[in-house]
Amino acid sequence: MKIAIVGLGAIGGLLAARLAAAGHTVCALARGATLTALREHGVRVRSAGGAETAQRIAASDSAAALGPQDLVVIALKGPALNDVAPTLAPLLGPETLVLPAMNGVPWWFLAADARATAAAGSAPLASVDPGGRIAAALALERVLGCVVHLTCSSPSPGVVQHGFGERLIVGEPAGDPGAASVRTRAICAALAEAGFQAEASADIRREVWYKLWGNMTMNPVSALSGALSDAILDDPLVREFILHTMAEAAQIGARIGCPIEQSGDARIAVTRQLGGFKTSMLQDTEAGRPIELDALVGAVHEIGTRLGIAMPNIGALFGLTRLMARRRGLYPA
Repeated sequence: MKIAIVGLGAIGGLLAARLAAAGHTVCALARGATLTALREHGVRVRSAGGAETAQRIAASDSAAALGPQDLVVIALKGPALNDVAPTLAPLLGPETLVLPAMNGVPWWFLAADARATAAAGSAPLASVDPGGRIAAALALERVLGCVVHLTCSSPSPGVVQHGFGERLIVGEPAGDPGAASVRTRAICAALAEAGFQAEASADIRREVWYKLWGNMTMNPVSALSGALSDAILDDPLVREFILHTMAEAAQIGARIGCPIEQSGDARIAVTRQLGGFKTSMLQDTEAGRPIELDALVGAVHEIGTRLGIAMPNIGALFGLTRLMARRRGLYPA
């Protein structure tokens, strides 16, 4: 399979290296220091145990130079996709699939489901797809949804530090009752060959919302406080705030076809099992990189506003984090 990775950071780098090692023809759309590093030594992946491997892949800053692919994996941070999506046309052949391996609410989330559009409208979410540019560039019929359940970081360009987890969930945006679609099975097979725990989902939107429900609070709270996850959950007042915020998000999910069956306390217990870790948003804040606030919190707030749901806690979390990030130049003014 010919596969292009767009966004060679932590997740994109891990996917690129493993898929290439599994025998696929992998290339990367990259720029700057990352492109230089890829050309010099390929993608270097460090395991939790300290072992390091290097995998050479083709790389360019021009989609035209890479040409049409069978699969395009988008592993960008949310704020970057609006500008990048219109440039990806040279990668897209008649049968090319697009697999966004990104955090938060994706651009296709409402349009893919009749229940969601009936409740919240079909207009693109301004928080994640202002003006509908992404939807226009990446047609829904090309897309497979993907939820990433693993941790890794990129300590330097072209270098990936894998933490824990191997799980990737893939599914049709509009759902697929019964057996997984042919193309979902094909992508899951390729990911499994590359060493991931790949699962086909009959309702990927629900998987997206479930993960979001669990991390839309921890990420911004950590960015605001600078605290690791265990310290956040050890504070009873902060924990109570997180539970109220999760309850509001669960109410929104129930209205758009993504009900949450787990309790907030049970979800927090799962997070506690991971020990004290630094969230991706805290890592970005400390490194001075733009944060993915809109995909994780802004989109939830926008959907809730369309539904007319009261969201005092989500609103407070969004407003405070936005203010902090604007002061540091990490979020648009």
